[in-house]
Amino acid sequence: MDKQIFLEGVDPLEFYGVNNSKIDLIKKLFPKIKITARGQALFIQGEPSEIKAFEKKFALLLEHFYQYNVLNDEIIQEIFNSGISSMEENGTGDKDLIVFGNNGKPVRARTPNQKRLHEVSSKSDLIFAIGPAGTGKTYTAIALAVKALKNKEIRKIILSRPAVEAGENLGFLPGDLKDKIDPYLQPLYDALQDMIPPKKLEEFMKDGTIQIAPLAFMRGRTLSNAYVILDEAQNTTVNQLKMFLTRMGLNAKFIITGDVTQIDLPRKSNSGLVQALKILKGIKSISTIFFDKKDIVRHRLVRDIVEAYDKHAEETEQADYDFKVKKNRGKKEESED
Repeated sequence: MDKQIFLEGVDPLEFYGVNNSKIDLIKKLFPKIKITARGQALFIQGEPSEIKAFEKKFALLLEHFYQYNVLNDEIIQEIFNSGISSMEENGTGDKDLIVFGNNGKPVRARTPNQKRLHEVSSKSDLIFAIGPAGTGKTYTAIALAVKALKNKEIRKIILSRPAVEAGENLGFLPGDLKDKIDPYLQPLYDALQDMIPPKKLEEFMKDGTIQIAPLAFMRGRTLSNAYVILDEAQNTTVNQLKMFLTRMGLNAKFIITGDVTQIDLPRKSNSGLVQALKILKGIKSISTIFFDKKDIVRHRLVRDIVEAYDKHAEETEQADYDFKVKKNRGKKEESED
């Protein structure tokens, strides 16, 4: 009996191993069948019962690779011998574990508010994650989206950002529209590249399973069976954010991230995020998580920088208040005279 198995979205070099070392180990574990690897296809020959047993074990091996993004000799032997690996056994009890990134690196909710975001993601269809730079709010949101995709809870991931010209003029940047927009979307690509193998990510991008686009491209769409993340939402206008929120379709999860202290709009009062937090407050099934300095997971200096800017803002606000009080007091004294 002859059979063919296709390895969709798998890098053959990574899966077969250097000099086919991993596929050679698989051959040793199933000596009664002939296995030939050619590109992204396996050709197997043998008795029907042997091939059926092999297909069952090999399907577990592929599923493990898709889920954990890693495959080594130990894992191959564990799965072919018992049907489960030590990674699967160890991962089931880790409540802070979100997903396994490339090379099997676990992505966990590390800070109190990252853990809150992880917890409420299963209960709320719309979540606002607000806080300063470096708190991992976007990274955690993307990890949750990747997890939902791997668990087949949704069919696609849609990531978006408003293309606000933060002190730069898009028209003078070189290239076509894609070249001008991509720098704004690069942080989203970076997070995905940490969590999904390059070959699989390329496949997802090509078939539309994962979509990354500026906010303007969301108009007119209904986003169903999807995990949708809007990043840098502080730079949306009121109408833009309303438009985005009303894209929500059936079986959709929306996470909106932003930092209200870094608004790049001409008038900060026009921020759609600031308005939405006031307008939507109190609606059930909408959760809001406020990240703070304790959640910063970048270089230790980032926390010091944020604290310094916060202190400066408070001092400036107090100075403005004192000036206004003094000014009003002076006017009062003049009127009394």
